Amino acid sequence: MSTAAEQPAIDYPQGAAARGRIEPSPRRVRGYLGSQLVFDTTSARYVWEVPYYPQYYIPRIDVRAEFLRDENHPQHVQFGASRRFALTDGAQSYPSAARVFDDGDGPVAGLVRFDWAALTWFEEDEPIYGHPRNPYVRVDALRSHRHVRIELDGVLLAETASPVLLFETGLPTRYYIDRTDVAFENLEPSDTQTLCPYKGMTSQYWSVRAGERLHNDLAWTYNTPLAAVAPIANLVAFYNEKLDITVDGLAVGRPRTHFS
Repeated sequence: MSTAAEQPAIDYPQGAAARGRIEPSPRRVRGYLGSQLVFDTTSARYVWEVPYYPQYYIPRIDVRAEFLRDENHPQHVQFGASRRFALTDGAQSYPSAARVFDDGDGPVAGLVRFDWAALTWFEEDEPIYGHPRNPYVRVDALRSHRHVRIELDGVLLAETASPVLLFETGLPTRYYIDRTDVAFENLEPSDTQTLCPYKGMTSQYWSVRAGERLHNDLAWTYNTPLAAVAPIANLVAFYNEKLDITVDGLAVGRPRTHFS
């Protein structure tokens, strides 16, 4: 661990919207089952089931009824009375992939909540991945000449004077580092893959070996990130929460987030 002066660790907030918040989305939202359009709406609702990001709830009036099959499974959940429906086009079927909230005076009455993985989703004409983008989150990728050094238990993992800094609301700064500045002899590839609506699909994760211990999935890369964060393409980032990072000679305390 670095012996440089250290900044205090920071507790990052869970998000700008609390669990249970509901608000209208101004975007056109569409969902496809295979090649078939299941819904097309400009009246979707953002619903925060967890604090970190919202889900889309879709007005039932904008959902094509032929894709829903009632499973006769009434259920009362966080937002009120609902029924489970299968999502099907005849050739393929996803049991219990849609939750229809019964008409009434509840906050989501008349809306449908779809299992995300069952559909291909679009905001306007752009595909979205993982979950809707949080309207209170901003993500920026900026080139920098800060001196960044990353270690774990005294083992050097990366050192650079030309990182790309990724700033994402509610999370610590991520330091994306050129592969030539990464000590790959201390990294081992893993099969993990994650999906981020702001950055895209990861191309590779690595675990870190420090001494006799293997620390799982501490580094990752995006070979083809989404256009908004194109500067991070092919660079490698590490979890600040689980490593020792020094920036311009000052040790950055391990932040506390939901990734800790």
